[in-house]
Amino acid sequence: MRVLLLLLVMLAGCAAEAPQQVVEHRSTMAPAPRGAELLRTAMLRGHNAARAAVGVAPLLWDDRLAADAATYVATLAREHRFEHAAQPQGPGREGENLWMGTRGAYAFDEMVGHWVDERRYYRAAPTPDFSTTGRWGDVAHYTQIVWRGSTAVGCAVASDAENDYLVCRYAPPGNVVGEVAF
Repeated sequence: MRVLLLLLVMLAGCAAEAPQQVVEHRSTMAPAPRGAELLRTAMLRGHNAARAAVGVAPLLWDDRLAADAATYVATLAREHRFEHAAQPQGPGREGENLWMGTRGAYAFDEMVGHWVDERRYYRAAPTPDFSTTGRWGDVAHYTQIVWRGSTAVGCAVASDAENDYLVCRYAPPGNVVGEVAF
């Protein structure tokens, strides 16, 4: 079996932290299925299952957020970068989750699943004190997904020669300092 590397980065503001590296084994060498409708379905299913598990209303797909995500993810892939977008504070700011992994190796549900798996480090406390590890970035993707105040999501994927990049954008943004996720 081939060993793959998956790099994860936390929400904006944690650029100083090195992305987490995860090593996984692959059961097949076939490329993962792709397509806009598969992405939309998998992202909504993964996000909304996590939200249902904690009693939070489902997110709706937002084409404007998806377009914003598409613009930014294309930049990441083109420039071979992996960092959060610079966004203004206040109105118009969007929440953002980023994911990067070996090109064609991961299905969309696996991508969102990596974020949802962060729930194992979650504790019900105000942001940024919501991680059992003491590092808020270890749980920030998950808390953005289940953030009670977020109502919409839009995601997009782009690739370079080696990696797939996933960006999801959220409105209103989550992980508000001093507030609890749900």
